[in-house]
Amino acid sequence: MGELNGFRSYSREVPRKQPVENRVQHFKEFVEPLSDESLREQGARCMDCGVPFCHQGCPLGNLIPEWNDLSSAGHWQEALEVLHSTNNFPEFTGRVCPAPCETSCVLGINEDPVSIEAIEMALADRGFAEGWVQPQPPAIRTGKSVAVVGSGPAGLAAAQQLNRKGHHVTVFERDDRPGGLLTYGIPDFKLEKAKVFRRVKQIQDEGVSIRCGVHIGRDMSLEQLKKDFDAVLLSCGATKKRDLPIDGRELQGIYFADTILRQSTRRVLGDVIHENEVTAKGKHVVVIGGGDTGSDCVGTSNRQGAKSITQFEIMEMPPSLGKYPRALERDPRSPWPNWPYMLRTSTSHEEGVDRHWCLQTKRFVGNDQGQVTGLVTEQVRWMGQGADRRLELVPGSEKEWPCDLALLAIGFTGPETEGLVQDAHLKLGKSGNIEANDLDYLTSVPGVFTAGDMRRGQSLVVWAIQEGRQAAESIHRYLSP
Repeated sequence: MGELNGFRSYSREVPRKQPVENRVQHFKEFVEPLSDESLREQGARCMDCGVPFCHQGCPLGNLIPEWNDLSSAGHWQEALEVLHSTNNFPEFTGRVCPAPCETSCVLGINEDPVSIEAIEMALADRGFAEGWVQPQPPAIRTGKSVAVVGSGPAGLAAAQQLNRKGHHVTVFERDDRPGGLLTYGIPDFKLEKAKVFRRVKQIQDEGVSIRCGVHIGRDMSLEQLKKDFDAVLLSCGATKKRDLPIDGRELQGIYFADTILRQSTRRVLGDVIHENEVTAKGKHVVVIGGGDTGSDCVGTSNRQGAKSITQFEIMEMPPSLGKYPRALERDPRSPWPNWPYMLRTSTSHEEGVDRHWCLQTKRFVGNDQGQVTGLVTEQVRWMGQGADRRLELVPGSEKEWPCDLALLAIGFTGPETEGLVQDAHLKLGKSGNIEANDLDYLTSVPGVFTAGDMRRGQSLVVWAIQEGRQAAESIHRYLSP
């Protein structure tokens, strides 16, 4: 505990953001870090609460009170060491994690919670700036080899952990760059790719081999991997996109959200898009889906110069509770210290969007050239509770909206099963994910493990890192005599 009454002496402070009119002009990160003095004060707000419920909120089990205490005393390097002991990539979670640790903070029962995420990001960035983050190659090699398929946060975390235990690790990535959704799923204004690639370089300098442009299940079979390696980890993500099979879906100008996000990132990285270029410039954009991916589409469309942006969500509008709801303000469906059910307004929403709830898209409308020009929605209402909850249409509520570009951001249904999964006869669970428990992460195929979204379904970066670390422990036990 940094100061006995730190939580009384200091108010919550978070990094300031560039004004909207400035930040929409570029794709760079726009958060301005806190000063050292502010970081010490924020660390000092962490209470000696006896039972740190922030641990309940964090899947990684980060030792949050410990590195908050060290930060309050200005022991930045020691604080980063404690942070790295449970989290391979705090620079990622400090930027793109929704911070369930903060909504579980004991101080947050009746005050603003500790600024955990801001401290985490600052420690990671300072570590790279000061040269504290260095490669940690193993002193001894075991002679065992592991293939990791997929270079997202789960795969990279597992690869780093396994390599540090002395195993030879090769990561296979079907894209042309490593990072998975960290690279091609999250816009640069939330996570600049240089920060992904600097961590990848550390992992490579530790001895991990990363082979991009290799599609396992097409360029190489799982059976071949099993012959070449002593163990295989599948961390390919949940990349099978949920479609919207309604009238007019075949029209031009209707894309899955990742199309515009991937192309935008490629442009920022200097690539030239030669075919089927997708841009929001000068268009009426409709984003279907109200989650994080939909929000990223909003931020990207604003930066590309959209004429208008409208976002639809089929679910009802959550209660508006403010940024940091107190325990007594929580919706009864999500009491403290659980993740609160509440309306969330992202930085992309702040930049401009017309949001609507309880709307279902009925059909797309197009012109004689086959280009989408609009879409028709119907108002819905949700009836009943629990298992009896159902959706009903509101009669006479049809409305047509102008739309030159429709972006489908309605989630993922699980891992892609064509190729790798089907050919290897991997058993699927009821949800369509690869079946494996969270004790040994073993699939139905001997010597083959799985972790991350491929096992648990679409989730958070912090969960992917945690699963990658745990799967690495299981693989290490499997390979150990």
